[in-house]
Amino acid sequence: MFADRADAGEQLAAALRERGVEADVVLAIPRGGLPIGRPVADALGVPLDVVVAKKIGAPNNPELAVAAVADDGTLWRNESIIGSYDLTDGYLESAREREQAAAREKFDRYRGDRPPLDLAGKRVVVVDDGLATGATMRACVQRVQAADPRAIVVAVPVGSPDTVTAIGRSVDDVVALEEPASFGAVGQFYRDFSQVSDEDAMAYLA
Repeated sequence: MFADRADAGEQLAAALRERGVEADVVLAIPRGGLPIGRPVADALGVPLDVVVAKKIGAPNNPELAVAAVADDGTLWRNESIIGSYDLTDGYLESAREREQAAAREKFDRYRGDRPPLDLAGKRVVVVDDGLATGATMRACVQRVQAADPRAIVVAVPVGSPDTVTAIGRSVDDVVALEEPASFGAVGQFYRDFSQVSDEDAMAYLA
Protein backbone atom coordinates (compact mmCIF):
# COMPACT_ATOMS: atom_id res chain seq x y z
CA MET A 1 0.00 0.00 0.00
CA PHE A 2 1.19 3.49 -0.86
CA ALA A 3 1.10 6.29 1.69
CA ASP A 4 -0.24 8.76 -0.88
CA ARG A 5 0.26 9.77 -4.50
CA ALA A 6 3.57 11.51 -3.76
CA ASP A 7 4.93 8.29 -2.23
CA ALA A 8 3.62 6.26 -5.18
CA GLY A 9 5.23 8.70 -7.63
CA GLU A 10 8.62 8.42 -5.94
CA GLN A 11 8.46 4.63 -5.98
CA LEU A 12 7.39 4.59 -9.62
CA ALA A 13 10.18 7.00 -10.55
CA ALA A 14 12.74 4.75 -8.88
CA ALA A 15 11.40 1.70 -10.72
CA LEU A 16 11.58 3.45 -14.09
CA ARG A 17 15.17 4.53 -13.44
CA GLU A 18 16.06 0.98 -12.41
CA ARG A 19 14.56 -0.40 -15.63
CA GLY A 20 16.50 2.11 -17.68
CA VAL A 21 13.40 3.69 -19.18
CA GLU A 22 14.30 6.70 -21.32
CA ALA A 23 11.87 9.45 -22.24
CA ASP A 24 11.56 12.80 -23.92
CA VAL A 25 8.36 13.79 -22.12
CA VAL A 26 6.10 12.53 -19.33
CA LEU A 27 2.35 12.99 -19.81
CA ALA A 28 0.13 12.79 -16.73
CA ILE A 29 -3.62 12.28 -16.76
CA PRO A 30 -5.22 14.98 -14.57
CA ARG A 31 -5.93 15.25 -11.82
CA GLY A 32 -4.62 12.28 -9.90
CA GLY A 33 -1.84 11.52 -12.34
CA LEU A 34 -0.01 14.81 -11.80
CA PRO A 35 1.34 14.08 -8.29
CA ILE A 36 2.64 10.83 -9.81
CA GLY A 37 4.02 12.47 -12.92
CA ARG A 38 6.06 15.18 -11.19
CA PRO A 39 8.62 12.89 -9.50
CA VAL A 40 8.70 10.66 -12.58
CA ALA A 41 9.50 13.58 -14.88
CA ASP A 42 12.10 14.91 -12.44
CA ALA A 43 13.76 11.50 -12.16
CA LEU A 44 13.92 11.09 -15.94
CA GLY A 45 15.02 14.69 -16.44
CA VAL A 46 12.27 15.56 -18.93
CA PRO A 47 9.31 17.98 -19.11
CA LEU A 48 5.95 17.15 -17.55
CA ASP A 49 2.79 17.80 -19.54
CA VAL A 50 -0.77 16.48 -19.65
CA VAL A 51 -2.98 14.31 -21.79
CA VAL A 52 -6.71 14.40 -21.06
CA ALA A 53 -9.62 12.06 -21.66
CA LYS A 54 -13.10 11.68 -20.22
CA LYS A 55 -14.99 8.44 -19.88
CA ILE A 56 -18.46 7.93 -21.33
CA GLY A 57 -20.74 6.11 -18.91
CA ALA A 58 -23.47 3.61 -19.69
CA PRO A 59 -27.10 4.76 -19.57
CA ASN A 60 -28.30 4.75 -15.96
CA ASN A 61 -24.84 3.60 -14.83
CA PRO A 62 -22.42 6.50 -15.37
CA GLU A 63 -19.58 4.78 -13.48
CA LEU A 64 -19.47 1.95 -16.04
CA ALA A 65 -17.29 3.16 -18.92
CA VAL A 66 -18.63 2.19 -22.33
CA ALA A 67 -16.06 4.42 -24.02
CA ALA A 68 -13.67 7.30 -23.40
CA VAL A 69 -12.79 10.33 -25.50
CA ALA A 70 -9.66 12.47 -25.52
CA ASP A 71 -9.52 16.23 -25.92
CA ASP A 72 -8.89 15.96 -29.67
CA GLY A 73 -11.85 13.62 -30.24
CA THR A 74 -9.91 10.34 -30.20
CA LEU A 75 -12.42 7.70 -29.08
CA TRP A 76 -11.83 4.35 -27.39
CA ARG A 77 -14.85 2.05 -27.43
CA ASN A 78 -15.47 -0.78 -24.97
CA GLU A 79 -17.05 -3.00 -27.60
CA SER A 80 -18.10 -5.79 -25.22
CA ILE A 81 -20.10 -3.43 -23.01
CA ILE A 82 -21.46 -1.44 -25.97
CA GLY A 83 -22.76 -4.68 -27.42
CA SER A 84 -24.37 -5.85 -24.20
CA TYR A 85 -26.14 -2.50 -23.72
CA ASP A 86 -27.17 -2.31 -27.38
CA LEU A 87 -26.27 1.37 -27.42
CA THR A 88 -27.35 3.54 -30.30
CA ASP A 89 -24.92 5.58 -32.36
CA GLY A 90 -26.90 8.65 -31.33
CA TYR A 91 -26.26 8.02 -27.64
CA LEU A 92 -22.53 7.58 -28.20
CA GLU A 93 -22.20 10.59 -30.49
CA SER A 94 -24.06 12.89 -28.12
CA ALA A 95 -22.00 11.71 -25.16
CA ARG A 96 -18.82 11.96 -27.19
CA GLU A 97 -19.45 15.60 -28.09
CA ARG A 98 -20.24 16.49 -24.48
CA GLU A 99 -17.26 14.69 -22.93
CA GLN A 100 -14.82 15.82 -25.61
CA ALA A 101 -15.78 19.43 -24.90
CA ALA A 102 -15.11 18.85 -21.18
CA ALA A 103 -11.78 17.18 -21.94
CA ARG A 104 -10.77 20.00 -24.28
CA GLU A 105 -11.66 22.64 -21.70
CA LYS A 106 -9.54 20.87 -19.07
CA PHE A 107 -6.65 20.36 -21.52
CA ASP A 108 -6.61 24.07 -22.42
CA ARG A 109 -6.96 25.17 -18.79
CA TYR A 110 -4.09 23.01 -17.60
CA ARG A 111 -1.76 23.90 -20.45
CA GLY A 112 -2.47 27.60 -20.52
CA ASP A 113 -0.19 29.37 -22.98
CA ARG A 114 2.24 26.49 -23.44
CA PRO A 115 3.21 25.70 -27.05
CA PRO A 116 1.15 23.01 -28.81
CA LEU A 117 1.93 19.48 -27.71
CA ASP A 118 4.36 17.95 -30.24
CA LEU A 119 4.97 14.24 -29.70
CA ALA A 120 6.21 13.22 -33.16
CA GLY A 121 9.28 11.02 -32.87
CA LYS A 122 9.42 11.32 -29.08
CA ARG A 123 9.64 8.71 -26.34
CA VAL A 124 6.53 9.27 -24.23
CA VAL A 125 5.76 7.99 -20.73
CA VAL A 126 2.06 8.21 -19.82
CA VAL A 127 1.29 8.05 -16.09
CA ASP A 128 -1.76 7.92 -13.84
CA ASP A 129 -2.38 6.99 -10.22
CA GLY A 130 -3.72 3.57 -11.20
CA LEU A 131 -5.55 1.44 -13.74
CA ALA A 132 -8.99 0.01 -13.04
CA THR A 133 -10.94 -0.42 -16.30
CA GLY A 134 -8.29 1.68 -18.04
CA ALA A 135 -10.83 3.48 -20.21
CA THR A 136 -9.32 6.95 -19.93
CA MET A 137 -5.79 5.56 -20.26
CA ARG A 138 -6.72 3.71 -23.46
CA ALA A 139 -8.18 6.86 -25.00
CA CYS A 140 -5.08 8.81 -23.96
CA VAL A 141 -2.79 6.16 -25.45
CA GLN A 142 -4.69 6.26 -28.74
CA ARG A 143 -4.44 10.04 -28.74
CA VAL A 144 -0.66 9.83 -28.24
CA GLN A 145 -0.32 7.12 -30.90
CA ALA A 146 -2.01 9.39 -33.44
CA ALA A 147 0.81 11.92 -32.90
CA ASP A 148 3.40 9.43 -34.24
CA PRO A 149 5.69 9.07 -31.21
CA ARG A 150 8.85 6.97 -31.25
CA ALA A 151 7.71 4.88 -28.27
CA ILE A 152 5.03 4.81 -25.56
CA VAL A 153 5.46 3.48 -22.04
CA VAL A 154 2.51 3.41 -19.64
CA ALA A 155 3.53 3.66 -15.99
CA VAL A 156 1.30 3.35 -12.92
CA PRO A 157 1.77 2.45 -9.26
CA VAL A 158 -1.05 -0.12 -9.28
CA GLY A 159 -3.37 -1.71 -11.79
CA SER A 160 -5.82 -4.49 -12.45
CA PRO A 161 -3.82 -7.41 -13.91
CA ASP A 162 -6.28 -7.83 -16.79
CA THR A 163 -6.15 -4.12 -17.65
CA VAL A 164 -2.36 -3.98 -17.44
CA THR A 165 -2.13 -6.96 -19.81
CA ALA A 166 -4.65 -5.50 -22.26
CA ILE A 167 -2.96 -2.09 -22.41
CA GLY A 168 0.41 -3.77 -22.78
CA ARG A 169 -0.68 -5.13 -26.15
CA SER A 170 -0.97 -1.62 -27.61
CA VAL A 171 2.15 0.10 -26.21
CA ASP A 172 5.88 -0.58 -26.08
CA ASP A 173 5.94 -1.31 -22.35
CA VAL A 174 3.81 -1.13 -19.21
CA VAL A 175 5.33 -0.60 -15.77
CA ALA A 176 2.96 -1.35 -12.88
CA LEU A 177 4.50 -1.64 -9.43
CA GLU A 178 1.60 -3.70 -8.12
CA GLU A 179 -0.91 -5.94 -9.94
CA PRO A 180 -2.98 -7.39 -7.08
CA ALA A 181 -5.12 -10.41 -7.88
CA SER A 182 -7.72 -9.02 -5.47
CA PHE A 183 -7.91 -5.67 -7.27
CA GLY A 184 -11.14 -3.81 -6.58
CA ALA A 185 -10.44 -0.10 -6.95
CA VAL A 186 -7.35 2.08 -7.23
CA GLY A 187 -8.05 3.90 -3.97
CA GLN A 188 -7.87 0.76 -1.83
CA PHE A 189 -4.10 0.67 -2.35
CA TYR A 190 -3.48 4.17 -0.95
CA ARG A 191 -3.72 5.13 2.72
CA ASP A 192 -4.47 8.68 1.58
CA PHE A 193 -6.40 8.86 -1.69
CA SER A 194 -8.06 12.23 -1.16
CA GLN A 195 -9.12 14.17 -4.23
CA VAL A 196 -6.60 16.44 -5.91
CA SER A 197 -7.96 19.92 -6.66
CA ASP A 198 -7.41 21.55 -10.04
CA GLU A 199 -5.27 24.21 -8.36
CA ASP A 200 -3.02 21.65 -6.66
CA ALA A 201 -2.83 19.53 -9.81
CA MET A 202 -1.81 22.47 -12.01
CA ALA A 203 0.88 23.45 -9.51
CA TYR A 204 2.77 20.27 -10.42
CA LEU A 205 3.19 21.66 -13.95
CA ALA A 206 4.99 24.78 -12.73
